[in-house]
Amino acid sequence: MNKSVGIKDVAAAAGVSVTTVSHVLNDVAYARVGAETRERVQEAAHRLGYGPNRLAQALRTQRSGMIGFISEEIATTPHAGRIILGAEETAKARGYNIMIINSTSTGSEASRESDVAALLDRQVDGVLYATMYHRRFTVPRNLAGLPAVLVDSEDVGQSIVSVIPDEEGGARAAVQTLIDAGHTRIGMINNTDDVPATHSRLRAFKEILSDASLKFHPELVQSEHSEVPGGYQAALRLLQPENRPTAVFCYNDRMAMGLYRAAGELGLRIPDELSVVGFDNQELIAENLYPALTTVALPHYEMGAWATENLIDAIEGKTDLGLFAAHATVLECPLVVRDSVASPKL
Repeated sequence: MNKSVGIKDVAAAAGVSVTTVSHVLNDVAYARVGAETRERVQEAAHRLGYGPNRLAQALRTQRSGMIGFISEEIATTPHAGRIILGAEETAKARGYNIMIINSTSTGSEASRESDVAALLDRQVDGVLYATMYHRRFTVPRNLAGLPAVLVDSEDVGQSIVSVIPDEEGGARAAVQTLIDAGHTRIGMINNTDDVPATHSRLRAFKEILSDASLKFHPELVQSEHSEVPGGYQAALRLLQPENRPTAVFCYNDRMAMGLYRAAGELGLRIPDELSVVGFDNQELIAENLYPALTTVALPHYEMGAWATENLIDAIEGKTDLGLFAAHATVLECPLVVRDSVASPKL
């Protein structure tokens, strides 16, 4: 910021009043300023190197321009770090900054409340709370009454706004691409953890088979811990020669990696003899398997951006978060087509 340039200089350069400049640069909700005038003011401020005085702005609005972000282990999870990126880029575009606290999924209720209190001590205007995977939990009590949004998680009491991925829609798209390729005997490798994704992806798997008039075979669903070794063990059971499927939908890309190993050991070529679809779009895995894995992308960036946009609107009095609290906002999980699906051999 060029401190020698004042608001009057910007007003003169843009050919508008000082009040108009103030309304534009402070994004005053009730201001009636046309798009062309707004653009002219912003261009003049940028050209002159002028920015609003944040201290004066904070005193006037009673806002710090800081958003607290509690990331329950996602700061150490590379594929979910895009939640933070979506939040940061959206906040910056709206003139806010993000303050991050990395929490733990195994922490006590008291430790979660302590994390919220630490942000409040630093006078954040609102709080984003992101979990490392989609789950339902009881939110810290001191979030009540604050502008707050849950990311990739849901409040058991449905008192806090949340944004989550469309687990069922993504699973349906994954299985549908196998059906469209001509597969009629499709297996699934699922997770054993009691989390929403485990149940919703299996439910979608059954429903899409039914919609296609294909029989569901319980023996074609094998469940294990949702990591590479679990996928490997489940695949060894699923891919035995007797009545093996011609295609498999995997709970996530890590389990798909385990399936690739098992298929190789059993002499099955992907996709010539076995088609595979994953979930999550962990690019380090999906793009580097051979052949590259067709999978479903979780909307991490989009969830972070949506949560931040709506939180800031609430902070600035432009929306009421209570209108969204009863039902989670669900964002699409798009299919990412690569090379692991082909038509079955006749």
